[in-house]
Amino acid sequence: MIFPAMGDLETPERIALVLFIAVAAHVAVRGIRVIGHQLMSADALLRWNKLRTLAGLFFSALIFTLYFGALGLVLQEFGVSLTAYLASASVLGLAIGFGSQGVVQDVVTGLTVILSDLFQVGDMVEISVQIGIVQSISMRFTILLNPLGAKVYIPNRTLSSVIIYPRGYMRCFADITLSQQQDLARQMTAKIDAITRGFVEEYPGILRNVPEISEAQTTPSGRLYIRVKFRIWPGRGAPIENAYKSELVDALKKLDPIYDAWMVSINNEVSEVPVAIEPFRTRAGRASKSGKR
Repeated sequence: MIFPAMGDLETPERIALVLFIAVAAHVAVRGIRVIGHQLMSADALLRWNKLRTLAGLFFSALIFTLYFGALGLVLQEFGVSLTAYLASASVLGLAIGFGSQGVVQDVVTGLTVILSDLFQVGDMVEISVQIGIVQSISMRFTILLNPLGAKVYIPNRTLSSVIIYPRGYMRCFADITLSQQQDLARQMTAKIDAITRGFVEEYPGILRNVPEISEAQTTPSGRLYIRVKFRIWPGRGAPIENAYKSELVDALKKLDPIYDAWMVSINNEVSEVPVAIEPFRTRAGRASKSGKR
């Protein structure tokens, strides 16, 4: 036995010993949590999402083991043998396992996700019709941060239909036809700049990055157009397809009465190339910048 038997100690000593075991276990757990927090915040682990997840599981298991062992020692001082304690814990664990199969499924699925590299912390995913950035993968829940900034807790056993967005956004292109007349084309471009700025202020929640307006281009058929490139949350492109396009068509029709809705086309695709966040830039801004160079 690690400690003297209860029968060899007076009552105050027994109480002091039990308190010592409990306090020692609690202090050890606090120390482990501090060390774990520091390690999880280290630059090395921040670059390795899977290692962060496994480290979190390791520290959780270690804390459970300390509390479990401390309880066993306390019961031992009250005359309960460790063998009986472990046997009772095993039987109780089996009973709880049969009564809570969902929890067991959560744990097994969580371990499968982590060890199979299905997705990692920091990935943008769509799971069970929920879209967000993976915040953590625990033994029971996968936590997503959705476009509204809310945390979504998904039980691991319900993980299904997983879609992974490699670069963390979808690209939405708005191809806008311009007039062949230079003066009218410049007016249209200025109006597009203004409407795009207003859209960014009105719908910031759908955007993953600031949109970029490209230089005017000409199709092989001779149509002049410019492209507005949006980087958005998956499944959040409806305002671009509806409100943004409608406002563009109405504004450009006032400049050119023959302008029609087909002259503004909206297309979506999953981006494969990461793009750094940059300030909002327009044709005029880029021309000014290039002129300084």
